[in-house]
Amino acid sequence: MQISSENVKKRLDVFVFETLGVTRSNAQNLIEGGLVTVNGRVEGKNYRLRENDIVEIEEQEPKELSVEAENIPLDIVFEDEDIAVINKPAGMVVHPAPGNESGTLVNGLLYHCKGSLSGINGVIRPGIVHRIDKDTSGLLVVAKNDESHVFLSSLLKDHGIKRVYHAIVVGHYKEQGGTVNAPIGRHPVDRKRMAVVAGGREAITHYEVIEEYPSFTYARFQLETGRTHQIRVHTSYIGHPIIGDTVYGGGKTSFEKSNSALLDGQILHAKILSFPHPKTKEILTFECELPDNFKRLLEKLRTI
Repeated sequence: MQISSENVKKRLDVFVFETLGVTRSNAQNLIEGGLVTVNGRVEGKNYRLRENDIVEIEEQEPKELSVEAENIPLDIVFEDEDIAVINKPAGMVVHPAPGNESGTLVNGLLYHCKGSLSGINGVIRPGIVHRIDKDTSGLLVVAKNDESHVFLSSLLKDHGIKRVYHAIVVGHYKEQGGTVNAPIGRHPVDRKRMAVVAGGREAITHYEVIEEYPSFTYARFQLETGRTHQIRVHTSYIGHPIIGDTVYGGGKTSFEKSNSALLDGQILHAKILSFPHPKTKEILTFECELPDNFKRLLEKLRTI
């Protein structure tokens, strides 16, 4: 739709919420999810509209989901009355969504925590402060009450939660370490993917080489921001997709094809998580082992 004079200088989130009749937070979620473009570009919620701007909104029909508690085994690394730290296996979805309405981490948490989870994110995402992709394994923290959720969300926004990932990528980096600072938004053509795009949200990833093998690198990544698929997008953007990540350029090498039994999505693991406890403010640091398939792939690479 084309912006007329009465909407000039109006904030983008205000325009979306008035146009669709949704809540302000839903409007902001649509914008942050890359589902709103201005003149073909993803803009932030604070963008001020100009006359003749073309705003396109990819509104998704909401689907009512009922979330049931399920007796799913969870690898609980730490738990008290305020938080739980979970080592999520690859293949597990964090919260229900159309097409993944059971078997998620949230279903398991509802059973384990007996309703003791923060309600800030509603019935679909109780306790969920941050997410890990379905095929990424490793650590994430869950809030068991609203006070903890607010504290952890604020930390996350201010880069106060240390998140370190390990991955195996294709090729060799030019340097032994570095930083990728490139904005991420929805892919302009494939809306299920993310991409480095002009006008995207700020995204900063630090990387460091751990080991090198012929044609591959075992690397460490630390997130400064937390955009959707950030590490996967950034390392692919600089020419080194994560092995097994067919969405962002992996899965093409002979090594990956000959070891397909060990690959079910990207080989990316959230290994270290560190943050102040919401109540005591004590710095908590957790580290979990690499999954078995990750370790077996490293063993194979070391024999090449």
